[in-house]
Amino acid sequence: MACNQKKELDKNTISLVDSLSTYLSLANENNLPLDIKQNYNQRALHIILNQKDDSLNKVNLFKVANRYYNMSDWKDYLKITKLILDRTQKSKDSLHMAKAYTYLGDYYASQSVSDSAFMHYFKAEKLYLKLNDQYNLAKTFLNKASLQYNEGDFFESEIAVFKALGSLKKLQKANDLYYESYNLLGILYNEREEYSKALEFQNKALKTLEDKSISSIFQYKAASLNNVGFIYLKMGNYKQAKVFFERGLKEDKLFEDRASLYAILLDNLGYAKFKLKESNKLPDLFYESLKIRDSLGLTSGVVSSKIHLSEYFAFKKDTFKALQLSKQALTLSRTNSKLINTLEALKQTAIVDPKNASKYSKEYIQLNDKMLKAERKMGEKFSRIEYETNEIKDQNSSLQEKNKTLVYVFSICTLIGLFFYVYKTQQAKNRELLFKQQQQIANEDVYNLMISQQNEIESTRIREKKKVAQELHDGVLGRMFGIRISLDSLDKMDEEQAAAKRKKYLAELKHIEEDIREISHDLNREKSELINNFVVILKKLFENQKNTYPSKLVTSFDSHIKWELVNNMVKINLYRIVQEALQNCNKYAKADTIKVEFKSEIDHLVLSIMDNGVGFNTKRTKNGIGLHNIEYRAAECKGTVAIKSAKGEGTLLVVKVPIDQKINLQTNDT
Repeated sequence: MACNQKKELDKNTISLVDSLSTYLSLANENNLPLDIKQNYNQRALHIILNQKDDSLNKVNLFKVANRYYNMSDWKDYLKITKLILDRTQKSKDSLHMAKAYTYLGDYYASQSVSDSAFMHYFKAEKLYLKLNDQYNLAKTFLNKASLQYNEGDFFESEIAVFKALGSLKKLQKANDLYYESYNLLGILYNEREEYSKALEFQNKALKTLEDKSISSIFQYKAASLNNVGFIYLKMGNYKQAKVFFERGLKEDKLFEDRASLYAILLDNLGYAKFKLKESNKLPDLFYESLKIRDSLGLTSGVVSSKIHLSEYFAFKKDTFKALQLSKQALTLSRTNSKLINTLEALKQTAIVDPKNASKYSKEYIQLNDKMLKAERKMGEKFSRIEYETNEIKDQNSSLQEKNKTLVYVFSICTLIGLFFYVYKTQQAKNRELLFKQQQQIANEDVYNLMISQQNEIESTRIREKKKVAQELHDGVLGRMFGIRISLDSLDKMDEEQAAAKRKKYLAELKHIEEDIREISHDLNREKSELINNFVVILKKLFENQKNTYPSKLVTSFDSHIKWELVNNMVKINLYRIVQEALQNCNKYAKADTIKVEFKSEIDHLVLSIMDNGVGFNTKRTKNGIGLHNIEYRAAECKGTVAIKSAKGEGTLLVVKVPIDQKINLQTNDT
């Protein structure tokens, strides 16, 4: 009887194992409806929860979580992952705990909560480092690198990829991670316009795909061919770009495996053909890509396709369609969190709608500044997460080591402190370098705005000359010629008749003199309006300051400064210095009044910014990125910066930029 009972129990156990395997398999079946797959996954979970909590049990829980991830059922995915983490922490199972942290990082990355994702990847990294699990450590580094790349922190992303490659050197078979590393490095260097390096790493990525153990379902080769083509596209080598896009589209089952990548290749191929002025299959390639992207709900892709279509129709002189598509792209991009899409849409709309170009350019500058600040803030947040997590680990370590000698503890703390000092110093330098690179991009946008204004000035000058020529030729010269002929005729008249005629001609000359004076006044008014274009941009900045912050803002412009003769690069740097100084006043000064003044001195243009705020000790306070950036910009103009401040006495910032003598007031009034 006992034997019979044991056999019956074994049968039940086998049945449960078979059912679990079946449910997990069905939950991963792509052909089944979502609700049915969820139901099978729930049945599998029910069996697992009634089993003993051991390593195999945790492995099965991960399988359930993985299937919820594939279904995009984020609520249940998060619930299961937190359950696994709770169980691993109780059992002190470091290996599965690290994997649970990675799964949580994947969840927050999918929800675009970058700081939380980074924190969990960082926790996983520390555990894998402790376990000496080089493969998963490299994978975690790549997860962090992808996250940093998406947030625009390119320098730190590059460091993380090279850390991953360092871990992979200790492994024999890891071509899948080598591919991801080389591919991401190629993308990073392309973003930084280091095209030779970008091509080098993309070719390395393609070479790793010769390993047949890497699954073709991910279509890595098509992705790399697209990336190589995109590098050539940015280099302006459209013919070579077209070759790689066509090769990518020829990959087997590309549309079935990765429809989104197929749409990207179609759009890029269409754009390469457009740049080569090849009309075949255009605009069909753009529309086909747009249709796929729209069906997949890929907002960024839809925006990109519509921008390319707008460029195409603008080239075809169909202004109405070009403007319609660019505005659709702009409206759609504003529903997306990726600001780069909105910037591209604004740039295209400004091109096809020149009447409102200044409005779009202003929004472009404001949005670009916002994006730079957001990227810098996220980079700082990533650094702070690493720093704070390390500090918690250090505190726990010090509690565990409390029974050791004081000298040993002191030595360890000193070494850790030195390490963090060096690390944070280097990190600050890296952030500053990245910030300068980002500001250079912003400078280019401001420079383009200046150039467009300069072109407007030039066209207005031409109109002035034409107007003066017309006025003088049609009105003044004709009348003066008539008077000259009449005056010649006076010699033939007697004195009495000549006197009356002479009075009449003198009155006519007086009228001509008044007309010339009126033309001169009109010319001066138009010239004054042109000179003040740069001043208008600054006044818009000041108006925004007044509307946003409670402090009183007083501004002054020396009327003797000939702004149209000031170099555009000087204008850009002065604009950025004013912007940075106002930001510092708003953040730290707590001032009631801020005064901004532009003055003209012999051989110098002087900008002074003064506030009556709390001030600071210039000898003790270390310059931050803001003040350092002001000094850098002044040096770029071959100028000088002087800062006078003391606690409770406000702050005075004076920037002196050397300019040509003819720009100053001595030659202005002539």
